[in-house]
Amino acid sequence: MTNPAADSTEATPTAQANPTSTTPDLTASSGASRMAPSVAPSEVSAQVSGATQPGLTAVIKPGNTALVLGIVGVIILSILALGVAGYLVLSLGGDAVALGGLMAFIPLAIVFLGVRWIDRWEPEPRLAVLFAFLWGSAVAVIIALVVGSGVDPVITLVSQGDDVIYEFIGAAIQAPLVEESAKGLGLLLIFFVARKYFDGPVDGVVYAAWVAGGFAFTENILYFGSQLLDAGTAFSPDVAYIFFVRGVMSPFAHVMFTMFTGLALGFAARRGLGVVGAIGFFLIGLIPAMLLHALWNGALFFVNDFFGYYAIVQFPLFVLAILLVRFLRRQESKLTFDRLSEYASVGWFAQDEIAALATPRGRRQALEWAGRHGRRPAMKRYIRDATQLAFTRQRIVTGRGGLGATLDEAAMLSAIIESRSLLVGAGASTPPAAGR
Repeated sequence: MTNPAADSTEATPTAQANPTSTTPDLTASSGASRMAPSVAPSEVSAQVSGATQPGLTAVIKPGNTALVLGIVGVIILSILALGVAGYLVLSLGGDAVALGGLMAFIPLAIVFLGVRWIDRWEPEPRLAVLFAFLWGSAVAVIIALVVGSGVDPVITLVSQGDDVIYEFIGAAIQAPLVEESAKGLGLLLIFFVARKYFDGPVDGVVYAAWVAGGFAFTENILYFGSQLLDAGTAFSPDVAYIFFVRGVMSPFAHVMFTMFTGLALGFAARRGLGVVGAIGFFLIGLIPAMLLHALWNGALFFVNDFFGYYAIVQFPLFVLAILLVRFLRRQESKLTFDRLSEYASVGWFAQDEIAALATPRGRRQALEWAGRHGRRPAMKRYIRDATQLAFTRQRIVTGRGGLGATLDEAAMLSAIIESRSLLVGAGASTPPAAGR
């Protein structure tokens, strides 16, 4: 374990055809479908050419195999999490664990809000993120504790009784190597089992954040609980200090470390790499994750002013991480725009509505319009369906998923027809096209 340390205006109503009975025909070969989407049925083309649709909840559900594996995995991890909770209670006592857990919920809530901001564009399946959280809070912790116990005699021997050397090896060498590997294994498992939901770097960051957030939650309970036992009261300055450092100043520390592993796997997914290539990217991603973890922990042994060090090193690293995530989110927006433009070119959408489906500003304008007309849920569904369609198309373009991706595309095109019908309705007014 680591050391503490654009206003919209009204448009006129337009009559719409009802396309709900239309089923897309995607019987073309996979090679042909990579070149361009299938042409929209005549009913859809007539509707699109007649007027721009109000654009701008159906998420593709995992197949039965992935769903079953996910449920079984969550059950197993939940049992392991109960075991970890029992270990903490035996080690610290019920009162310390309960109060430490309440304290640990605060940084966890901060991480949760941050992940929601990152994951707004194309949200990941709840079962997958739950698995990620449980892996971090249970399995990664168990691995860290078991390996830590196993190598402790070796560290003791190497340190030769010097407490500072002992603590430095544990914090700056053992913890980065073991903990990042343990958290990374969970990401690698999600990558292979839930590959259709692992589309790119942003997804990698999201899953990494959930794994790391789970790990930090359990670790914080251990640190806060231990400090509470030592102090004998929750109002001790030492308890307040460790809570401020770990819970307020650095709730995203583990997220920042593991983010690099998630980014690497996300780029592997975007490139459509196989098993060997994915493992290679995984190992490459572990290197900066471990190095940053080592810097974060090890620097505390060489600086006298922690807050000064935080201001000149750790805070700038956090700002750089935010800028990187913002850049990656803009890339997701561009990908969505490009893929949906392909569908617009063959009649599935009006070109004017693509910006309203695939840009943050366009989505805000569309949702504002929908809110004024009592159609916000239908609008949100249409946006989600369109986004999922774009990422499904990306899987086909990159050669990932084979026939499964093509079938998913057919399902999503049917969903688009249905969600458009629900959104438009009879005599619905349409919002103006959004600027890109």
